Amino acid sequence: MAEFAQFNQFIKERTFLKNVSPGTIIWYKQSFNWLGNPNPTQADLTNFVIRMREAGLKPASCNNRIRAVNAYLKWANLGLKLAKIKEPKCVFELYTVDDIKKIARFKPLSDDPQCWARIRAQVLALTLADTGCRISELLTLQWERVDFENLLITVRGKGDKERVIPFSHELRRFLYRWRQEVKHDLVFGTRLGMMLTPNNAYRALGAMLDHLKIKRPARMVHAFRHTFATGYLRRGGSSLHLQRVLGHTSQAMTARYVSLQTADLQAVHQKVSMLSGL
Repeated sequence: MAEFAQFNQFIKERTFLKNVSPGTIIWYKQSFNWLGNPNPTQADLTNFVIRMREAGLKPASCNNRIRAVNAYLKWANLGLKLAKIKEPKCVFELYTVDDIKKIARFKPLSDDPQCWARIRAQVLALTLADTGCRISELLTLQWERVDFENLLITVRGKGDKERVIPFSHELRRFLYRWRQEVKHDLVFGTRLGMMLTPNNAYRALGAMLDHLKIKRPARMVHAFRHTFATGYLRRGGSSLHLQRVLGHTSQAMTARYVSLQTADLQAVHQKVSMLSGL
């Protein structure tokens, strides 16, 4: 990070007064590295966006940095604000029911040197699909936060906020068996009890999907969250409850997060079409 007093003061206040998470602090620092200048002009802000785009960052990634910089500009009372880049509207790829069934039926061989890691990847994938959690929330999850009796887990999400999420009887079976294999506090840690890094989690999940011949969605890990959210609404879950489960601060975020798939639109159309009863 560029060593500027204003940036450091902003981060200190966010850390000690707003109690933001370590992940949010990293996000601010990375964004300020792109900006570089603590007292930018409008031209500097324009170049900030251009540099990111020239480096190959997609509009969504640029907007992520822009949000951090706008928070700083407001704090610094500079009277400037960056407009977000228009993002292409995409229909997110989802896992199918058959994909999830394949993962649940996966039985790693006991003589496989990677057996322990494969089981961890399997249970991690099923937990992502069953709870809609972010990967970061599960990688820090401890066993004491898993309530097997009441089928609840307590995770720490964005903004260091805790929320309680229900899980299914089916997932309990997998988690309970996995509990017998783990000798440390972290549910999805390493064999030595250290926190599994996101990159290592991605690799393990990708290897399992490849082994099962399941096509990797473009956003392989986040697709579990999208799959959960879409399935939740398809099965009659309310958007208000979904908002709480996902940890969103507003209904608008939840509505934007879950896009209707073509099959959903087709099913609704058959019910509402004036020609369907002819």
